[in-house]
Amino acid sequence: MTNRSVTFATFALHRVYPAKPERVYRAFADPVAKARWFSQPEGYTITEQSLDFRVGGMEVTNGTFANGPSIEFLAHYQDIVPSERIIYSYAMKMDGNRISVSVATLEFTPEGAGTKLTVTEQGAFLDGFDDPRERERGTIELLDAIGRDIAAHP
Repeated sequence: MTNRSVTFATFALHRVYPAKPERVYRAFADPVAKARWFSQPEGYTITEQSLDFRVGGMEVTNGTFANGPSIEFLAHYQDIVPSERIIYSYAMKMDGNRISVSVATLEFTPEGAGTKLTVTEQGAFLDGFDDPRERERGTIELLDAIGRDIAAHP
């Protein structure tokens, strides 16, 4: 029997990218651009990926790590203001166990010749399967991947 628990956590991360808000926003809105940077850690194989980027739309990314767990990501887009804001709710599963449910808010703000991206996540981490510190670390890795993608695809 699993010991049931919920750990609540909120974190906010900031990055400044050398690109206009429209370009940084496109990293999330365009399925081809997003596939280049999202869920691509070493040893991870994507088995399903789709993006219906609109209010009410869904995003699905499922995959497995070599000799490791399967990961399921299912997001629902709640609010989109092009080049300004994206809000989505999402659930994650690992090996079929729901590990978290979160709300993520992305804000795109002009800063000099670039864009300040603020990511705020409010999460419920379930039954000890996930940890807020690990989620924050994973989000930092994704923000770094966006920076590399923007540099490679201006």
